[in-house]
Amino acid sequence: MIKADRAALILKRLDELYPETPIPLDHHDPYTLLVAVLLSAQCTDVRVNQVTPALFDLADRPETMAQVEVDDIRAIIRPCGLSPRKSAAISELSRIIRDQHGGQVPQTFEELEALPGVGHKTASVVMSQAFGVPAFPVDTHIHRLAQRWKLSKGRNVKQTEKDLKSLFPRQSWNRLHLQIIFYGREYCSARGCDGTVCGLCREMFPQRKRGIVVNKA
Repeated sequence: MIKADRAALILKRLDELYPETPIPLDHHDPYTLLVAVLLSAQCTDVRVNQVTPALFDLADRPETMAQVEVDDIRAIIRPCGLSPRKSAAISELSRIIRDQHGGQVPQTFEELEALPGVGHKTASVVMSQAFGVPAFPVDTHIHRLAQRWKLSKGRNVKQTEKDLKSLFPRQSWNRLHLQIIFYGREYCSARGCDGTVCGLCREMFPQRKRGIVVNKA
């Protein structure tokens, strides 16, 4: 099975498994999504969703969050890890959005990635899920599966993103990146599959006998 055939099969199977792709981070607008994605760095979505209700009860708009003491933000988000850095970033990006963007989350990659604590992956999630701009955010699940499925040899998420964008139709990106994450968590996890166990791995590589060693992001 050549790479293009594998890509077509992946699209078909993941559409069958996940016809709906709800965003796993609870939010109600682009700003709360931005904050939730920032908090999800090195933290599970479940934990973020446990923390954000109290945070958003305190402030759910950049104008109000900018007025909250950083220590108060930090006290709430501490369970997410990296709380000193994340709380400072939330406070500062809220101030910038209030003062430089009229209280609205900017809608370009350049402006988003200029915000404190916002890297390309976070910007990609916000652009795709809040604004509907085609993007392919690559997290550890996607990076791992792209290698197991021989879609990319990328040694970093930047190269993996480039390879996946070249393989899959642009109109599929926003849905597909979530579908791959869902599949990676449910069937092809780091411990649950080594490239020889889950349904898709077996279907695409029936002759594969050895597990795949993945280059970490």
